[in-house]
Amino acid sequence: MGNSAIKAHLENSQKTGIFQLTGKGLPEFPEELQRLTGNLRTVDLSSNKIEVLPPAIGNFLQMKSLTLNFNKLTSLPDEIGKLKKLETLLLNGNQLTQLPSGVGQLKALRTLSLSGNKFREFPGGLGSLRHLDVLDLSKNHIQAVPAEVAALQAIEINLNQNQISVVSAEVSTCQRLKVLRLEENCLELASIPVSILTSSQVSLLSVEGNLFEVKNMRDLEGYEKVRCETNSCFFNLLPTAK
Repeated sequence: MGNSAIKAHLENSQKTGIFQLTGKGLPEFPEELQRLTGNLRTVDLSSNKIEVLPPAIGNFLQMKSLTLNFNKLTSLPDEIGKLKKLETLLLNGNQLTQLPSGVGQLKALRTLSLSGNKFREFPGGLGSLRHLDVLDLSKNHIQAVPAEVAALQAIEINLNQNQISVVSAEVSTCQRLKVLRLEENCLELASIPVSILTSSQVSLLSVEGNLFEVKNMRDLEGYEKVRCETNSCFFNLLPTAK
């Protein structure tokens, strides 16, 4: 895409604070955006061919939403942590294997979406994101949900379509977690921590497509608190009776 076309988008973005240029085959993050570091609030560069997010991304101090779905990113610069106003970070369909420590400094972040990347381990350092509502790690290669998950403040964690065979019981101590999605993994019935059913804040546990029949959940302690929604294949955990 020519510089003249980018320039036309820039002129509009200067007025709106929004820059959207998707599906144009861009090979890199447009350097021209540096002119708008003071007023850009939303950037969407999805479905391009961007391989590197430059350290200069840290200069966009007013940015609230950054969307780079379906590019070719293999890593992120630590400078991304300078975006103190960032609320939404969407990086689905890239080639990321880990996150820089700077992500843990995104204090305003509410939605972090990393579906369809190449994570083999649950990313660490996210416990400091006190306002995180949604964490999407579906369609990766994660094999375990570690004890460190207890530090997360997320309301919803999506781990569908991974290779998870182990779930730490610490997940039941997540203070704000209401929705836990574990569909299409490698879980045995015995791998489901009973504490999720008996003593967690989780109200929606989705486990269809694992190595056990969902109906066998009735064998677990705490099943009397569980209602199975057969049409949509999830368990709705009822609150403990007072």
